[in-house]
Amino acid sequence: MKGLQIFSVIDIVALIAGLAIYLFIVGKQLAAVATMLEEAADLVWAIKADADTIEPGLERINTTGGVVAGALPLLYTMAEGIVVGATYVADPDHEEHRKPNFPAMGHRRSRLFDGVGAKID
Repeated sequence: MKGLQIFSVIDIVALIAGLAIYLFIVGKQLAAVATMLEEAADLVWAIKADADTIEPGLERINTTGGVVAGALPLLYTMAEGIVVGATYVADPDHEEHRKPNFPAMGHRRSRLFDGVGAKID
């Protein structure tokens, strides 16, 4: 009976030691997460401060955007009128007589083949 009691005490001590180590590891990880969250919170507050300076100008930007959006149909119709008057229309009678452009000097002769003794015409 004495051996069973000693084994039970050793078992309980090992369980408590394992739980203590586990809690120590989890506590360190939670402390690291808390540090990162604190840094993230500082960044969020900095972003909010930047956004607060931008906020008053948003109404003016939205008004300007509305004016531009309202003018787009007029600008589009004006641009169509300009394009119709300036578009090139090819003469169909001269299309069949056109030849492709060739370089003025004709074919270019390479001297690389002369070095190895090959003759290319």
